[in-house]
Amino acid sequence: MENTPVKQRVQLDRDAWVQAAIEVLAEEGVAGLRVEVLAKRLKVTKGSFYWHFQDRRDLLLAVLHYWKDGRIRDIVKQTRAQTGRELEQIYHVIDIYSTTRSRRGMMIELAVRDWARRDAEAAAIVAEVDDTRLRCARDLFLACGVPMEEASSRCMLLYAYVFGLSLMIYDKFDSDTTRLKRDIADLIARSNAMAPARETTE
Repeated sequence: MENTPVKQRVQLDRDAWVQAAIEVLAEEGVAGLRVEVLAKRLKVTKGSFYWHFQDRRDLLLAVLHYWKDGRIRDIVKQTRAQTGRELEQIYHVIDIYSTTRSRRGMMIELAVRDWARRDAEAAAIVAEVDDTRLRCARDLFLACGVPMEEASSRCMLLYAYVFGLSLMIYDKFDSDTTRLKRDIADLIARSNAMAPARETTE
């Protein structure tokens, strides 16, 4: 008689649980991050979860640090510019963070921010990411010759626009969203102090 193949149990690593948790976070918020929900989604038993995590809080902290590390890595990458191309990079940052390509990322971002309203550790991590965002953007403006105070204001304006855009439905207000976004990018990026730098990128 032939031996009947034995079905192998799926072995999940810690990262697989974190990735699944990120997806649930985007869809349902932190309240949806329950061990039972994740186990069902991954088609495994809860025992697999406790092999990698002490408890739900351990998973939540892993999700927060995964998000933080990913955001900071992306921020540094997107704001790193070659000498003489800093203004071009500012326009790139405005464009990349204000398009629908970042919709899933924005859903996760908003879920983490909602989480931070009720959790001190989440709030501290969001504050660290925001500080990195603002400092990196300010460095770009400073590299273009913008004075410190104005550079601080412009990088705040940049992210206020990006996050505000994600919360608004504005198609009825102005259907030419391409022109609208281009004009807003010019308002954020252009400055008398930056005029020489802009001429070198055109």
